[in-house]
Amino acid sequence: MSGLSNIIKKEIKELLTVQTFLPIILIALIFGSMGNSISGIQKQASTPPIIGVINEDNGTLATMASTVFHTHSTVVYNGTSITEKTEGLATVAGKNGAALIIIPQNFTFNIQHNHPGSIEVFWIMKGAGLLDAIPSAAVEYLISTMNANISRHLIASNASVNATVVLTPTIRIDSTQFKNREFDGLSPTTITSLLSSQSTLIPIVMMMIIIMAGSIVITSMALEKENKTLETLLTLPVKRTSIVTGKIAAAAIIGLMLAVIYMIGMSYYLAGLGVSGGVSLATYGLALTPTDFILIGLSLFVTLIAGLSLCMLMGTFAKNYKSAQTLTFPITMLALIPMFLTMFTDFDTLPPALQVLTFAIPFSHPMMAPKALMFHDYTLVAAGLIYVTVFAMITISIVVWIFKTDRLLTGSTSKWAKVFSKRKRRMY
Repeated sequence: MSGLSNIIKKEIKELLTVQTFLPIILIALIFGSMGNSISGIQKQASTPPIIGVINEDNGTLATMASTVFHTHSTVVYNGTSITEKTEGLATVAGKNGAALIIIPQNFTFNIQHNHPGSIEVFWIMKGAGLLDAIPSAAVEYLISTMNANISRHLIASNASVNATVVLTPTIRIDSTQFKNREFDGLSPTTITSLLSSQSTLIPIVMMMIIIMAGSIVITSMALEKENKTLETLLTLPVKRTSIVTGKIAAAAIIGLMLAVIYMIGMSYYLAGLGVSGGVSLATYGLALTPTDFILIGLSLFVTLIAGLSLCMLMGTFAKNYKSAQTLTFPITMLALIPMFLTMFTDFDTLPPALQVLTFAIPFSHPMMAPKALMFHDYTLVAAGLIYVTVFAMITISIVVWIFKTDRLLTGSTSKWAKVFSKRKRRMY
């Protein structure tokens, strides 16, 4: 029994490491944050949207439509004339509302005389993420409910209205304010779908590149330790700075190749999806220019350098190939967090704490760059380039310092470890 207990104690000591528990702890934190996010989404989806209503028509059907809006939403502005549009938009925007709905004159008259009634919807769009679309989706549901109520009223009243008007009693005229620009004829749903290629594909591809390149670097460091080639390399008459520079340069070349391949693929992808539902990105000035592609490529390249240097730093803690597999997990998580954040929401609509976290993660910046450049937000892109460059330089400096110590060979910097390392070097 004593032999069995000793073996159990030995195995527990070997398995009871930070590398073993850190991935599980991170997964638990991620699931916890996802649960809170889902709870927040459900709460936001169940909250009545905030809107403004201007009703210029005193007819029966216009009153019915206005009643639907007042019953199922929070109306912060109630007007009776189109001249109040500017005031209404300012009020709704100040209350973080979703839209200002205008019911024009002759709304009831047109429907009763076989012409669809028109309503004008002035959308106030905060962000282009999937979560940002919840308020506008709620308003669209209200408009659908209004149409259904009018259709039921026309059928029940036996009005002499043709079937087409009964089925589709209203037409909607959209105009959206987003990032200090106005998009006539577009709703937030349409704008979100136009930007979906940038908010979904690019973060996924970026995450795949980081994970693939990072695992290669970390695994390479672990294999060099396991095969004892790193010890031989460190005993050669070559400066430690040159060793690190060579590894970083090789990683930079690979990163540049990946960036070029990525940019070529993305350019063809955007060329194929430049038109969505008959609406062109270029028509509204949302298409990326060649200069934008260069900035995105530069952001991707600098981020890859930062990521690879961070992976090399993580690789210095790997004892063997097995431990290297667990060290890739933190890098994966750093890539997953900004990927989900950029897919589901905009950087501008994030809470301040999440904005700081997102900006601090270097992998976030090439994911945010395409959407930012579409709206000419060069400040965010330039700040990201500067930050990631500084981050890469600091990380590389730390790696160089570690290579100058004996941690790579002994895993410790204590006095006896240094003596052991010096004796071991004399043997080569």
